[in-house]
Amino acid sequence: MRTAILGARVIDPSSGFDQVADLYIEGGKLIAIGQPPAGFNAEKTLDAQGLVAAPGLVDLSVALREPGYSRKGSIASETLAAAAGGVTSLCCPPLTKPVLDTPAVAELVLDRAREAGHAKVFPIGALSRNLAGEQLAELVALRDAGCVAFGNGLESFRNNRTLRRALEYAATFDLTVVFHSQDHDLAEGGLAHEGATASFLGLPGIPESAETVALARDLLLVEQSGVRAHFSQLTSARGAQLIAEAQARGLPVSADVALYQLILTDEALSDFSSLYHVQPPLRSAADRDGLREAVKSGVIAAIASHHQPHERDAKLAPFGATEPGISSVQLLLPLALSLVQDGLLDLPTLLARLSAGPADALRLPAGRLAVGAAADLLLFDPQASTLAGESWYSKGANCPFIGHCLPGAVRYTLVDGHISYQA
Repeated sequence: MRTAILGARVIDPSSGFDQVADLYIEGGKLIAIGQPPAGFNAEKTLDAQGLVAAPGLVDLSVALREPGYSRKGSIASETLAAAAGGVTSLCCPPLTKPVLDTPAVAELVLDRAREAGHAKVFPIGALSRNLAGEQLAELVALRDAGCVAFGNGLESFRNNRTLRRALEYAATFDLTVVFHSQDHDLAEGGLAHEGATASFLGLPGIPESAETVALARDLLLVEQSGVRAHFSQLTSARGAQLIAEAQARGLPVSADVALYQLILTDEALSDFSSLYHVQPPLRSAADRDGLREAVKSGVIAAIASHHQPHERDAKLAPFGATEPGISSVQLLLPLALSLVQDGLLDLPTLLARLSAGPADALRLPAGRLAVGAAADLLLFDPQASTLAGESWYSKGANCPFIGHCLPGAVRYTLVDGHISYQA
């Protein structure tokens, strides 16, 4: 369908383009910015005056829960929630049942994502079989089946020699490895950031060193193996500093942070609400400030939702017995715009951390508004507001932001030129 989008403020962070312009789409691609091509007759016209047109958001961690955990979510429900949050491309972690460690599981996820049609899905394959950290998964076969990177989640390799061999193998084939750096022994049994809040509440703590010890090890092995690495879900200011030092040394490393880590601190746990139970945990205000600075400087080039939907019962037990995670992909853009509202980032920088930055980190064909590229974009009203939870598409309502009035509102999300979500 030939579509014209007229009068939007067009922001493409990757090229620095930021001005009011018209966009023209045909055959699923963006064919012109500014003036229409000769002979172009629009079949559909969107009046976008007062709206911002930006690259579709790229979310590096959205748990789709399918296959295996249909009570928590499905590919159809969670990709629709993503589209409502402005996301056109997302990565799903390998924490499925069965684990995403065979081409058959990767192909199932991709087939069902195509059937749903709400967003483009890029699977992250398991680095080890069954995420056990003992035997390497079929990395090349998984790559050929569509996996864009490989990780083991918080299930760490207990044997450093095995991890080193895995990284060397991945480097041989130029595969990207995703690390969730948390030392198993230091974190074991912990529920909250080790600090004043955990002590006051009587919750077992997870020290900052659980992240930094594992991160230091992982960076040394990355340097030795030469593998391309992405560090996901950083939680500490010191962790961000270690990434900055590694980048200064020229290591091929990137990093992301969960959006909620830029907004919340461990003080949110004061009433034992399980909605704030996440792993790795919410940390101190000083850590949040350090992460914000790393996002602002570009050391952390990607902000992700780290969306983990749960059924209602998963959050009803006492705090320590509940399942960790927040359902938040549907609020990715409005929550992120609160960082602009608070003066922490300007709008083009925020959009860069939500689109081009994550796309570059995992080398995804996304995150840009360029002539000839896929027409994956969103239109949002920066002056409007979103009442979180007013309409909710994720199967998981485990979101502490429901009921909050958030800045900005997604009006349209387009994937390959087709409207996948309309407010």
